[in-house]
Amino acid sequence: MLAVAIEDGAPAVVERPEPEPEYGHILIAMRAAGLNAADLLQAQGRYPAPPGAPRDLLGLEVAGEVAAVGPGVSRWKVGDAVMTLVGGGGQAELVEVHERLALPVPERFGWEQAGGFTEVYTTAFDALFSQCGLKPAERLCVHGAAGGVGMAAVQLGLASGARVTATVRRADNRPAVAALGAEVVAPEDFRHRGPFDVILELVGGPNLQADVESLAECGRISVIGLGAGARAEVDLRHLMSSRGSIMGSTLRARSLEERALAARKVEAHVLPLAAKGIVKVPVFASYRLTEAPAAYADFAAGGKIGKIVLVSR
Repeated sequence: MLAVAIEDGAPAVVERPEPEPEYGHILIAMRAAGLNAADLLQAQGRYPAPPGAPRDLLGLEVAGEVAAVGPGVSRWKVGDAVMTLVGGGGQAELVEVHERLALPVPERFGWEQAGGFTEVYTTAFDALFSQCGLKPAERLCVHGAAGGVGMAAVQLGLASGARVTATVRRADNRPAVAALGAEVVAPEDFRHRGPFDVILELVGGPNLQADVESLAECGRISVIGLGAGARAEVDLRHLMSSRGSIMGSTLRARSLEERALAARKVEAHVLPLAAKGIVKVPVFASYRLTEAPAAYADFAAGGKIGKIVLVSR
């Protein structure tokens, strides 16, 4: 089978043996697979795969049809349309995953949307609701809102009844985020829109002091992106006076139980919104699996709105 691997620090399309589904696992014939910042970091040697995941294969999310089921599988059958998060290797013609991590593809979704759904919406939902407990009418700020996770977070926040402010660095990207229903500002202007009950930090360390200063009483900050840097100097007096909290997380290295729980929460709370068209996956561009190096070059260039996905055909 064809798969996207790391060769000399860059993505390359290679031939690999076809996997066989183990107990409790299904085999997915890939129809679409999203690109994410973690893939690029892994290719650069800055984000190693967790134990049990392929170290040299890229791809954290995939959608397609069930091609085979292993022993003990009870929910899925051959031909079912599914989408899922994986620890790695999602950008391949065949992808093996535990059945508990798979989600049904909403009927209104095309394959490109399905291929770019699970990473951004699982990450955003986990940060906003599982970690920060975002409530209706609370004030939410999403930093880096023009990316995939940022746009998912904006949509989920609005759907929950929160009041959403989104920061977007590039002026030409702001109208697309504003069209979702958020108030969109330049990164340096967000403090004037606070205080915020929840701040989703997708940019990183340089924002953290201003984030802390912008917290409402008992406000919460969730750090899930470090694109601008991993270090910050913070005056803790602001955090103490607001009785605020700072949290951080990644999904990839969690146990099967934790990832399965995250999948069930998305299935219960996000898929009904997707089925109604309330939340969507904006797709910036799609490339064939064989064109993966060009897709990654496009991804690394920046300036995109929404997801870049690989498709099988």
